[in-house]
Amino acid sequence: MMTMQQLCQQHWPFGNKKYRSPRRTIMFSVLTIFKLFHPTGCQEAKEQVLANLANFAYDPKNMEHLKQLQVADLFLDMLTEDSDNFVEFGIGGLCNLSMDPECCDFILQSDAIPLVINCLSSPREETVLSAISTLMNLSTVSSRSRISDVAVVECMLRFSLCESPRLRNLAHVFLQDCCSEEQVSQARRGMAERTQTALGIPLPKD
Repeated sequence: MMTMQQLCQQHWPFGNKKYRSPRRTIMFSVLTIFKLFHPTGCQEAKEQVLANLANFAYDPKNMEHLKQLQVADLFLDMLTEDSDNFVEFGIGGLCNLSMDPECCDFILQSDAIPLVINCLSSPREETVLSAISTLMNLSTVSSRSRISDVAVVECMLRFSLCESPRLRNLAHVFLQDCCSEEQVSQARRGMAERTQTALGIPLPKD
């Protein structure tokens, strides 16, 4: 199987002046490779491409190129895949993009909040951490009521009691930054009044 470097070299779009920027060229090549492999079922190759795109999204210098290549749409599509790896890389990339105000607006306009909330039920801690961080990044005056829905607050209260320090601490930050005291109190009362867990969400596996 070819390495990512070999694949990029094979599909390098040198002839198109539109992609002469080295950063954009690399990202365009990686995105092209994903589209080539997507119908073939070559999961390992697609995972490698998604991981690279998610890493590109971490660097603010790449943001404009990623916007032009509409990578946010790809990450959003991955949130509905059956593969836990696809979901993890998709929400990780979306989390990085959501730190940019323009990308944040696009994600909100795409009605992605329910998809992000669904990631809270993942058995993978990294996926859950990225989902919580994404929700915090997406929290605005207009979106906060959806992000701090009582079911989500109950979920965060439950996460705040788990053994994982990273998950526990991030859940506390969410409760402090995205929820009012009344919302937290209401969620606590709701949890005390019934025996089922919040949203039926199990704690992620280590």
